[in-house]
Amino acid sequence: MQLQQAVTENTENLIERVLKLKKQRNAVILVHNYQIPDMYKIADFIGDSLELSKQAAKTDADVIVFCGVKFMAETAKILSPDKTVLIPTLEAGCSLADMASVEQLMKLKKEHPKAAVVSYVNTNADIKALSDVCCTSMNAVKIVNSLPNEEIIFLPDKNLGKYVQSKTKKKIILWEGYCAIHHELSAKMLTELKKQNPDTKIIAHPECQDDVLGIADHICGTGGMAKFAKSNNAQDFIVVTECGMTEKLREDAPDKNFHSFCNICPYMKATTLPLVVNSLENNQHEIILPQEIITKARKALDRMLEFA
Repeated sequence: MQLQQAVTENTENLIERVLKLKKQRNAVILVHNYQIPDMYKIADFIGDSLELSKQAAKTDADVIVFCGVKFMAETAKILSPDKTVLIPTLEAGCSLADMASVEQLMKLKKEHPKAAVVSYVNTNADIKALSDVCCTSMNAVKIVNSLPNEEIIFLPDKNLGKYVQSKTKKKIILWEGYCAIHHELSAKMLTELKKQNPDTKIIAHPECQDDVLGIADHICGTGGMAKFAKSNNAQDFIVVTECGMTEKLREDAPDKNFHSFCNICPYMKATTLPLVVNSLENNQHEIILPQEIITKARKALDRMLEFA
């Protein structure tokens, strides 16, 4: 009991320090849905990666602290090049984003000169800079179908690419990348869970494999999950994505019941309150991007917003 009280007091002290530093530095703190619950308590905005960056760009903050992973902080820098953008830990990478390389993409573009390059926002800045347009999991199908090109190089997530492929007549050239957190979720195990809870609705992220998506009642990104749960008449839902999303949904829709079918992303759980304190106190770790990369990547993001 004493230990729990000490931990609670320490957490409260850290939150107080973060809020004080945030005010001193005129900072805005962005927290992705998958973060640990402590991060929600210091957030100015909670949500998915692109929406967070767009919201931060509208503020008059001098500093953005992104509690997410590195490619998200890069996107915030692209949309707010005059602001200081910090990511509290360099351990917050993304294995999916790192599966796309500039060399491989340039080679593929030469092999398919008439193809448009559509990159998922879950990519590093240098990949966005080589893309014709970016997309999210929510608007990927619309983006692809809006393009005049009949061939599409889609990267880096092959599962999302396959989902898009099922919704278009265009030729989709898939990249062999995947998010391990979603890719490793088993359709067989999900079917068993559904049998045990037959009245539940399954909400699945499109980064899952197609056999998992085939079982789902609704397929959407994190930004659409709460919206679906709130508007649907069902009371119980199985949430098929990273584990942190279930906690967020329980906050957003407390009158509904959410069951996790998930894996934990270690990159998303790398950010802690002490690291945020250190980031604000010592300017750790600032996102620096070449102006050329910012300019080119911004064009791909802006084009997405035009289509979407």
